[in-house]
Amino acid sequence: MFAQGDSYEQFMGRWSRLLAPAFVDFAGIADGAAVLDVGSGTGVLSLAVRAANPSGTIEGIDLSPAFVEYATKQHADARVHFQVGDAQKLGFPDKSFDAALSLLVLNFVPDPVLALREMRRVTKPGGTLAAAVWDYGGDMEMLRIFNEEAVAFDPTFTTDERRMPLGRPGKLVEAFRAAGLDQVEEKAIDTPLHFASFDDYWKPFLLGTGPGGAYVAKLAPERRDAFAARLRKRLGDGPFDLKGRAWAVRGTVPAR
Repeated sequence: MFAQGDSYEQFMGRWSRLLAPAFVDFAGIADGAAVLDVGSGTGVLSLAVRAANPSGTIEGIDLSPAFVEYATKQHADARVHFQVGDAQKLGFPDKSFDAALSLLVLNFVPDPVLALREMRRVTKPGGTLAAAVWDYGGDMEMLRIFNEEAVAFDPTFTTDERRMPLGRPGKLVEAFRAAGLDQVEEKAIDTPLHFASFDDYWKPFLLGTGPGGAYVAKLAPERRDAFAARLRKRLGDGPFDLKGRAWAVRGTVPAR
């Protein structure tokens, strides 16, 4: 589903790159902080943290060796390091970081509360945890429209909203509280998504990346073309703009 850095960049990386600076600003990372990027992917969040935190350090972990290799080649330097790691079993000592962040990842972690507890463990008391997920069933229109048309086209299709419930308002807040975080806050972050043409929207789904891409890859050619025609009828030939909403949540590691 998420195997190649180049494919992810064409599919979602270009949008997460727009979201990342606003998310880092919401998290409130102080310059000089040691930051953990959980589920670092192609390095988009780490780059945004580096820009806001010019004298700090960033450690990125991701379960995908291909993503770690891509991020290392593209972005690693003396202050930014990437390694393979599991969000549910972080290989760092207690209280190693000033902050731990996760961008667009927790919906894909089998036990997100366990991952948040691990992020809390490796963050110093008083430090910040923050995460963001797309609003799959609401105003992340790029994916919501795809899901709505997929269900109409194929009633057996399981939508992102059903598969990944953290994308609903308030659900990530519940996870943060279950993980024992204090001062939990939620904010909607909207990012405009501009598509130069219908093909600009559709072709990234043909790369097989993400749940939508995986679904398209399984369709027979004639079914795939019929589904594309359905989406084109709804969206038009372009250019067009869609809203990209994410729910961002931050909390504080208890002092006790």
